[in-house]
Amino acid sequence: MTPLEFDQLVEECMHVIPPRFRRQLQNLVFLVEQEPATPGLLGLYEGRPLTERSTVHSFSMPDRITLYQGPHEREARTPAELRRLVEETIWHEVAHYFGLDEREVLRAERVRRNRLRRLRDL
Repeated sequence: MTPLEFDQLVEECMHVIPPRFRRQLQNLVFLVEQEPATPGLLGLYEGRPLTERSTVHSFSMPDRITLYQGPHEREARTPAELRRLVEETIWHEVAHYFGLDEREVLRAERVRRNRLRRLRDL
């Protein structure tokens, strides 16, 4: 997949963020890079979580969510699996933006996966 095609995929997968949360995303940029500095990362949130901000932070540099193309492509076996993986990474990193730590994010992901399975089974 070319970098431009992966950028488009990331753009298409942004729908995974529910509208009520999307409206709250402020001073945040999404980036795509080929490889992470730390092997094995699919994405990385860098910044001050929303729960730790105050009015003093209104003039700070944007927080960053970076998605790494190489690890996504190596982990996914099919285009559908690549799309699902990108969606999960976006969701995971946005959860960090909203202040969830790794343990809370993993718990929320289990709940989300179970909810999606139930919806598919209907």
